[in-house]
Amino acid sequence: MRQVIAVGRKELQQIMRDRRTLLILLFVPAFFLLLYGYALNFDIRHVSLVVKDQDRSTKSRELVSAFVNSGYFSLVGYVDPDREIDRLVDESRARAIITIPSGFDRDLAVMRPVSVQVIVDGDNANTAATVVGYARTLIGEFGAIGIQSPITVEPRIWYNPQLRSTLFLVPGLIAYISMITAVVSTALSVVREKERGTMEQVRMAPISPLPYIIGKTIPYLAISFVSALIVIFSAMLLFDLPMRGSWALLCGAIGLFLIGAQAQGLLISTIAQTQQVAFQVALLSSLLPTMILSGFIFPISSMPTVVQAITHIVPARYFLVALRSIVLKGAGITAFWQDMAALALFATVALGLASLRLRKEWA
Repeated sequence: MRQVIAVGRKELQQIMRDRRTLLILLFVPAFFLLLYGYALNFDIRHVSLVVKDQDRSTKSRELVSAFVNSGYFSLVGYVDPDREIDRLVDESRARAIITIPSGFDRDLAVMRPVSVQVIVDGDNANTAATVVGYARTLIGEFGAIGIQSPITVEPRIWYNPQLRSTLFLVPGLIAYISMITAVVSTALSVVREKERGTMEQVRMAPISPLPYIIGKTIPYLAISFVSALIVIFSAMLLFDLPMRGSWALLCGAIGLFLIGAQAQGLLISTIAQTQQVAFQVALLSSLLPTMILSGFIFPISSMPTVVQAITHIVPARYFLVALRSIVLKGAGITAFWQDMAALALFATVALGLASLRLRKEWA
């Protein structure tokens, strides 16, 4: 323990001397949250809408008003010839076009089925699917006015009633930013010793690899933990991220995740010989898996079976489940204990491999 404290004190003094790096580790993650939190948003608003109204009746105008008043669509104007529609779509001035047939008002009055055509620009498949969903819902609600049905549907959405994509994305951003910060900062720490030539002095010192690794990890763990809390408080302030669960569980999940991330950075630092190589490997091994294979943006259940198997070695996958369960659902440890166990297993294996690699280098 004295060896661990000595190495940790030495590393902390070195970090405190480099004030620029300290400020980057503490406040740049919060800046990234601000940047990505406002840039990444799956809520589609103000879709440019063009109307081809062949009925020009009170009901047709009410349907157009329903689209505009929903907040999802912004009316660009009315068109008549089909060639004008093609031009507006090609120039990206219209993303959705509604064609209301003649006799629309009359057919609704006599309860006769009527079809409304919705044309959507499909150059962006995700946006097009969302716009089609909006249009179907609005037209369905408009057609149901005044019609009695024996079946009543009352949907209730738990934990995110407004279906805000921010509440889905922000926990992923917290994992994404914390992972990159912890892995990169720790990966560079040991490699810096190699480049400065001080690693030979450390080898000659009466200290074994495990206390050295733990001592190197503790200062960065404390800084990364404070940085993660700053990111969470920033998310609560800027994006109304709720906190429905236990702070103790949240801190435990963050701690396990950061220990695993820093152990991964230490493992990288025992392989790389230069800070440039360590930085590149750290980014590749943390950025891409956390972004693509953790369920941050793309659902794991929709991935091929082979890729789903690979996601089991990505720690951010388990951290996201725990984080969303604590913050959004207010769940207890029984709901995600397997994910916490997986984080602990990853941290143990990564620390063990880093220790073995360093022991082999010192031999």
